[in-house]
Amino acid sequence: MGSLPGILFLVLGLLVSVGIHELGHMIPAKAFGVKVSQYFIGFGPTLWSVRRGGTEYGIKAIPLGGFVRIAGMLAPAKPGTSTHKAGRPTLAEEARQESASELAPGEEEQAFWRLPAAKKLVVMFGGPLTNLVLATLLLGVVTAGIGVSTPTTTVGALSPCVGATSAEDCAGKEPSPAAASELRTGDVIRAWGPTQVSTWPELSAAIAAGGTSPVAVTIERDGRAREVVITPVLIERQAMEGAKPVLGEDGRPLTTTVPYAGISPRFDRQRLPVTTVPGASVDMAIATAKIVATLPIQLWNTASSLVTGERDATGVVGIVGVADIAGNITSATADSYTWLDRLADLIMLVAGLNMSLFIFNLIPLLPLDGGHILAGLIEGTRRLWAKARGSADPGPFDTARLLPLSQAVFVALIAMTLLLVVADIVNPVI
Repeated sequence: MGSLPGILFLVLGLLVSVGIHELGHMIPAKAFGVKVSQYFIGFGPTLWSVRRGGTEYGIKAIPLGGFVRIAGMLAPAKPGTSTHKAGRPTLAEEARQESASELAPGEEEQAFWRLPAAKKLVVMFGGPLTNLVLATLLLGVVTAGIGVSTPTTTVGALSPCVGATSAEDCAGKEPSPAAASELRTGDVIRAWGPTQVSTWPELSAAIAAGGTSPVAVTIERDGRAREVVITPVLIERQAMEGAKPVLGEDGRPLTTTVPYAGISPRFDRQRLPVTTVPGASVDMAIATAKIVATLPIQLWNTASSLVTGERDATGVVGIVGVADIAGNITSATADSYTWLDRLADLIMLVAGLNMSLFIFNLIPLLPLDGGHILAGLIEGTRRLWAKARGSADPGPFDTARLLPLSQAVFVALIAMTLLLVVADIVNPVI
């Protein structure tokens, strides 16, 4: 199939994700009477645009993002605020003036800064919220619609020898216990010794608990029950705690000795109840938040990998790395990797991107949505506190004063993007 279909799917998914994010801002803003002058998908030169209802809608040449221009984001300076230095407007004042220039005479009441704090929060949270909703819907399409690839007790493959997955690696090695037995691919394992099993985790637990004694394994083949005898052997495996490797005091992975049979399961798609989707969405959000929380460390490790050449296979990647993943999904040649498997993985990739957009945009730093949300919360709290005390209304939060911080964050975001692009090209994860 090649890489191109996967990359095109990703680009389309990214455009849709960014598009609905900006709609999440635009729709409530216009509903609250705020002027929205532009809604564009992409960056760079304009390829197409049309004006409807006072808003210019369009598509730009570079399909890597988008924006919505909401007029009057910055409130005028409060009385007594220093707006000039050495006879020139300060950076914050220049930003305020530019914000005010987006409103024609008679449109002053359509400024965003005039909204009550609660409505500002609705507008700014609307973007990330749409990404959360889309991520959850896509997650539901896969888990409850297509189905989750789940290991079963049907034998998918037998390891030809101990410690190898292909016959080419078996020179001088003993055949695996399963390969030396009468077990065959396609057999359904019903019991491991006296233990009845119906799921792969149950079978794995039974193998681990059975040790290295010969085991009478009950199987179903061609609709008939029969028994085969398998004698597991001990091998060393990486010690795991859940899905995480156990590390020693020196930071190196620890190993443990476990019984080994040499059986690999067949994977079937099983549809989960729709009621499991919200929980799965929460789990994805938590996992994504953990990644975002460790982003500075991961970026440092990524930068170091450009020197050492050793990049964490589970580390953060940029848009080039994600495109590489999408391309590999459609270009994989394994016969067992069906078109439905590929579609499900591509949908999950876009779901993960949307969850990342949701979590990342909630970082409470301007110019991210989270920074505006924090400003709205501060404004609302100050106004409620002033009202409760009978004090004068403190007015809107002056986000223009945080412009130097916003610029620093913007530069950091550009640097992060460039670092990940370079790392994905020079030292890719896959």
